[in-house]
Amino acid sequence: MSQSRDVKNRDVQNRDAKSTDRESAPPGIDTSVAHSARMYDWWLGGGHNFAADRAMGEAFIEAIPTIRSMAQANREFLERVVRYLAREAGIRQFLDIGTGIPTSPNVHEIAKETDPGCRVVYVDNDPIVLAHSRALIAGGEPGTIEYIHADLRRPDRLLADPALAATLDLTRPVGLMMVAVLMLLSDADDPWGKTRTLMDALPAGSYLAITHPGQDFNPQAMAGVVAAANRGHMTLVPRARAKVERFFGAWEITEPGVVPVMAWRPEDGPPADPNAAYYWAGVARKP
Repeated sequence: MSQSRDVKNRDVQNRDAKSTDRESAPPGIDTSVAHSARMYDWWLGGGHNFAADRAMGEAFIEAIPTIRSMAQANREFLERVVRYLAREAGIRQFLDIGTGIPTSPNVHEIAKETDPGCRVVYVDNDPIVLAHSRALIAGGEPGTIEYIHADLRRPDRLLADPALAATLDLTRPVGLMMVAVLMLLSDADDPWGKTRTLMDALPAGSYLAITHPGQDFNPQAMAGVVAAANRGHMTLVPRARAKVERFFGAWEITEPGVVPVMAWRPEDGPPADPNAAYYWAGVARKP
């Protein structure tokens, strides 16, 4: 990430840190407990976060000082992969799991640059994400953008939601986006099985895009963020490359394979240090 973008993000963060806590939260939401979506929002310079989210974000920064730029690299992968799926793979439908608080450009904005008829369903389990996503949808083209409040731990409920069937045609290929979300499920939650349920519901020609924090980039630093997450009662499970590859099952992994996120089809030439962001990234096609 460029120095100017770093400075811009810090300016936004400093400004919003003074005002965000005045934002009203939906009833029943305990803003004293950090949430991954709002913490990620803060790292990206957003203003929809609270003191607990920023405190947890700072604890992660103590373990990995460059984690903000890593979050930005992960976001830039999302933009690249949606463009790839829309322009090169011909995908016109997207299911974005763990979408987080809307950050422009959003999936539908990127996809609709290729074809205004693209359809997108966003999914998250944070009511604050729900509130902001509903506002986003209200300004979009009716019938092509939807938000479903659902939990990845219950993919069966997500697939049965009427809003999904009303927006996406599951007889036609879908781009399944699981960007920086699977690490929030422990091994006991069987994230591979949950992902498989979603994959099995999609037709041939569909694609799966994943990014996942890598245990094998810097084990000591990862141990530090896991410890910080545990103190905040947040699940965070970095995984080694082989375990990330396992998510794709028998689907055909596209070039360049499961690689560091900055090395997945970079648009500005090879990065100086592809291992600078501790995420694995990959895309696969259902045969």
